[in-house]
Amino acid sequence: MAAAAASLRARALRFLAAREHSRAELKRKLSGDEHDTAEIDVLLDEFERKGWLSEQRLAEQMIDAARGRHGSRRVLERLREKGLGGDALEAAAQALQRQEIDSARAVWVKRFGQRATTLQEKAKQARFLAGRGFSSEAIHLVLGDTTDE
Repeated sequence: MAAAAASLRARALRFLAAREHSRAELKRKLSGDEHDTAEIDVLLDEFERKGWLSEQRLAEQMIDAARGRHGSRRVLERLREKGLGGDALEAAAQALQRQEIDSARAVWVKRFGQRATTLQEKAKQARFLAGRGFSSEAIHLVLGDTTDE
């Protein structure tokens, strides 16, 4: 039994060494026929107490990676897929909302860089930004006010 617990601990540490994980994601990866969920929960509780497992840190990392590339809808969807919820997801949503217009503008500048001259071009730019997960409000602000660039 002690060898199995050490093996479980080693696997969990390997996963966390590679990248940040949410509790639900790590629990799913560690679940198997040789370990019961209570044993995994105890280990994950310990990792959270020690600060090795942090959903807040995962959210911050994903937000930083998405800055200037993706909108809040896409990032929040990915965080939910990873099993993030509660306070960490709410904090992530607020942080994303604060930076969404700047991110949308950065994506627009990198991809297009100049104001659309036709309605078709403007629609194409709007579809591109929407596909990246930006809100319609951010898209409207970026496409309507591109004078800084």
